[in-house]
Amino acid sequence: MEEFKVGDRVRAHYKSGTYLGEVTEIRPQHYLVRVLAVAKHPMQGDLHSPKDGEAVFFHERRALAYREQTNVPKKMVKHFEEDIPDYTDSLRQALDKMKQELEGVSSPWAEQSLKNIASLEKDYFKQK
Repeated sequence: MEEFKVGDRVRAHYKSGTYLGEVTEIRPQHYLVRVLAVAKHPMQGDLHSPKDGEAVFFHERRALAYREQTNVPKKMVKHFEEDIPDYTDSLRQALDKMKQELEGVSSPWAEQSLKNIASLEKDYFKQK
């Protein structure tokens, strides 16, 4: 397993999303990671029943916010050597990619996911 130090740039998988950021603290089983960009937006729906449009609870899953910190299990953190993109641009690209993938799927899960994404977009990118 890779070892990191505070300040290292990393790619961290958290729940069903993937983020780019930096290690801010080292804990026994986790790294505390500050989110600086979104590489993959979290999947919509129930994490315990993935891709099930009929799940009892269909959760709207938000991406972690810019500079939000989260505990990520050590095995889910990898080095990231490239430049970290702008958070808002990366969030837009991650959502666009997810929408493109979902538009090719005909299922209740995909339809509900697209509705959730439309709602999230309005909130994420509202004019200030």
